Formats: sequence, C-alpha cells, structure tokens
Amino acid sequence: MNRREFFRSRIAAAVATQTEGNDPALKPEKLYENKSLPTDLEIAASGLTQFSGTWTRQLSSHLLRRLTFGFNKQQLDAVAGMSMDAAVDMLLNIDTTPPAPPVNNYGTAQNPDPDVPFGQTWATASYSTFDPQRMQSLRSWWAGLTLTDNTIREKMVVFWHNHFATESNIYNDSRYGYKHLALLRQHCLGNFKTLVKEVTIDPAMLRYLNGYANTKTAPDENYARELQELFTLGKGPGSQYTEDDVKAAARVLTGWRDNRTAIASYFDPTRHDTGNKQFSSFFNNKVITGKTGPSGAQETDELLDMIFDQAEVARHICRKLYRYFIYYVIDADVENNVIVPLADTLISSNWEIKPVLEKLFKSEHFYDPNNIGCYIKTPMDYSAGMLRQYNISIPAPDIATQYQFWTYVWAVGAIQQQSLLDPPSVAGWPAYYQEPQYSELWINSDTLPKRNQLSDLLVLAGYQRNTHKIMIDSVAFADQFADAADPNALIDNAVEILYAIDISANQKAFLKSILLPGQLSDHYWSDVWNLYKTNPADANNLNMVKTRLQIMLKYLMNLAEYQLA
Repeated sequence: MNRREFFRSRIAAAVATQTEGNDPALKPEKLYENKSLPTDLEIAASGLTQFSGTWTRQLSSHLLRRLTFGFNKQQLDAVAGMSMDAAVDMLLNIDTTPPAPPVNNYGTAQNPDPDVPFGQTWATASYSTFDPQRMQSLRSWWAGLTLTDNTIREKMVVFWHNHFATESNIYNDSRYGYKHLALLRQHCLGNFKTLVKEVTIDPAMLRYLNGYANTKTAPDENYARELQELFTLGKGPGSQYTEDDVKAAARVLTGWRDNRTAIASYFDPTRHDTGNKQFSSFFNNKVITGKTGPSGAQETDELLDMIFDQAEVARHICRKLYRYFIYYVIDADVENNVIVPLADTLISSNWEIKPVLEKLFKSEHFYDPNNIGCYIKTPMDYSAGMLRQYNISIPAPDIATQYQFWTYVWAVGAIQQQSLLDPPSVAGWPAYYQEPQYSELWINSDTLPKRNQLSDLLVLAGYQRNTHKIMIDSVAFADQFADAADPNALIDNAVEILYAIDISANQKAFLKSILLPGQLSDHYWSDVWNLYKTNPADANNLNMVKTRLQIMLKYLMNLAEYQLA
C-alpha cells in the first residue's frame, strides 16, 4: 500500500463518522475526488534552467516549506512580495555568528552542578556526572533553534547531522556533541571537502567510528569504510572502490586521537602506520607514501585529495541534497538533467555547497508542480512547523521554563522517530535513504496517531508546564486574515498556510459546514464573526467563533494532505 492509499483509508474512516447523514457530496469517497497529487513515481521532467514563470504565493510557500522548519503568514507575505531571486538569496543568507551555547537548565538548589552555575554554559566545562542532563540540554537547545531560525541554516544542520551521523550514547560526552553540531553549523553552506576533513578528525566522530582506536598495530576500518561508502563516494554504480581500498585508507588514518580535557583531536605519530598505502585502479593505482613524525598527518589530506578526484563524490552528495530538498526518486532524466549539472557546479565551485543549492532552488525543476507536496513531512518539519505556522512563541520567563518547552518540541519529534542527536545508525534515519519507501517510513501505525494527538492537543487544550502554556490560538490565526468574515476566503487562507497543495471543493464544502453548522448561507459565519469583532471581550461571542475554528483546524490537521511538504 503506498502512502496515499494509506492516508486515504485512515482519514476516510475518520471522516465517515463526521459526515454520516450529511450531504452525499461530503461522503469520504467524494472527498478525495479530483486530487492534484502526483503519483508516487511521477517525476518532474524540467531541468536546471532558471525559473522564469510567475512568482506566486504557492511557489513562495513551497520554497519556505522546503528550506525552513515552517513559516507563518507574515513570512509568507514577505517572501511572496519579493522576486524569486531575492527570496532564495534571503533564505541562503545565513547568520554565521554562532548562537549562544546551551546552558545549565537542570541544576536545582538540592542538586546543583558544582562545576557550572545555573544559567551558565557547560559547553567548555569539565566532564561530570551531570553529563546525561547536559546532553538533554543540548537536544532541547537545538530544538529551540529550529523554532527561531528563518533561513536554511538549521535545515542544513539536520541534513549534515543525518549525513555524518553520530549517536550521543556512543561518543557519550555532551561537549563533544556540542562541538560536532557547531562544526556542522559553521560549514553548513560552506566547503564540502573542508567539512569532510573536519569531520574526519572531529572528536565525536573519532569516538563514534573508532578512529581514536585506529593504530598501526590494530587498524580499525570503521571510519575508512563509512568515509567512502556513506560520506563521499556512496554505493552508486560510479563508486567502485574495493575492500583493499578500505584497508589502505584505514592505515592512512592511523594515529588520530581525541583529548577529553581540551575537547579536541590531535595526531600521535607513534600510533601511525608509516608504510606505503596502495590503492586500486579506481583511484588510478595511487600510492600514498608513508610518512613519519608529525608529517604522518598529511597523509589524511592526500587521502581526501585522492577521493575528491572522483566525480562520483559530487554526484553522490548532490543526490542526497536532491532527496532531502526535492523528492526521493531519481530516474535517468533527473540524473542527467539535474544531478550531473549540479555535480559539475559543485566541482567547478571548488566544492562550495551554496552555489549548488542556489542553482537548484532557482531552477524550473524545483518549482515544477510535480515536486510540490510530494513527500512526507519529517517529524521536525511536522512538530516545529506546526508551532511556526500558528506563530506559537515559547514562554521564556526563566531558563528552566524555556528549556522545558524546548524539551517538549524535541520529545514530540523523538516519539515520531526522529530524535535529534540520536539517528539510529551511521547511515542516519532510514526515511532519508531506505528504498523504496524513503519518506513514507515516517508514517506508520505508531507515528500517525501520535502526530494527530499532537495537533489535537495543541488546538483543543494546549501543553502546559507549571503556569505557562503553549496552544494554537485559533481565533488569532483567523484574525490575521483581513477577510476572515468570509468563510470561503478564511478556508482558502488557512489552506494556503497549512497545506503544500490545494484541497478539493468537496473538502472545502465540508470545512464550511463546520463554520456554518446546520446553515446554508455564508452570512451565518459572517454575522458570528462580526459580532465577536464588535465585542471581543464577550465570552459568548468568543466561544461561538473559537469552538467552530478549533473543530475546523483540528479537521484540517487530521487530513492526509497536512502530512505532505
């Protein structure tokens, strides 16, 4: 069963209960007629010619959905008011200033962290028994960043976190995790080759893939294998490195270690294999001459130079960027008309990532209708995106409260199977690579109910910690639209913000029936709304609009289309 059949069967059953006895046009089997969804394997035929069509609000929202963790009406208005060029440039213009580091939010008077005062950062402190609490502080802090960044920055940090996957319970030091994320953030739109080198000797990666234990007497092939199989060359037909290449690369990388006091890596010549390393014909029979003393570290640069001489490196990373930002199916046309020219751009720009993304996001292909609303939202897109769509701000009366709500954002993503800092393996989350389902893996009998529970909770009751609450303000959401008194315009405006694709006339008719319970004339809603606007303080007036809006938004977020990006 493909994702659309799955959604239709799940949602149709729920809608059947709501529509029983109503107009036959609102029956579940009618609600999904005349859909404009692309089929699962439908591929856009356009290429990388720069987009020159009409810049619409739908295309603006498509750009924002793919490059950020959600947007509100104000952000959509701003982007729709720009040119396509200006909009892409703005989203790629990231702030290179590192965000303020995570802090001690966990200490109490009864159980203080003796090394780090409450409210101060632990990122450069000594390791302590509080490390599990610090690791959670790091997860929560990162979730908070996804809510406030209006550029591509945090979306790229998640991309690289999945590409160079590490697991916190293996490197087991929150300071290493923070430094690793800082590295990914620093280079997120920078030079790919530089990033690969930095990751290769990053303390968290050295721990995660046993690089710190790789010595001349006991070569460890773990990182050498993943460097080629996952991080650079991949497993495509153009990648033909051999098992002997893995063994030779492991010997090149011997001697790197990590220092838990300095939170840094260093090269130990006494552990380095000084013999010559022979590579296969795929690498033109390259021999990396063994070096002694500190010069042994130079072999790592020679290894990367040799790997990056292969065009397949550029194609591999461009395929991963494509699947992350566009769609998961890459056929021969996409390979030839999109991947290969993007890879050429990456090589000609000396491995800079930003020119590649700029070319992709300004292309006809990116805005092809078949590439809009064609994949399942990730858990972070779903959870953080919902808060951003409804302009929900995280209460910050104090550090402890702010982190509690950030922890909630992380946790609802984690129970949907995307726990920041903890991808399930070195290959990352299966939804980014596992054929043939890819993003469809985010939805299953466990995660879909949890998504619906989250949207139901936030629109009907809210999530509360102590005296503070986050909740979808359905009335404020409607009130931001100048024509909220018109039920047809209100529904169109809500769909524009919440959905990547439009919905059918029958679905909109059912939504209007929520705003007009038992009524046929549009003025019924208009009268109720205008009455509320004349006296917003009146509880009865407020309740009349609030109840209907809550039911409508709940329904909208339970439809299949809300899962699409």
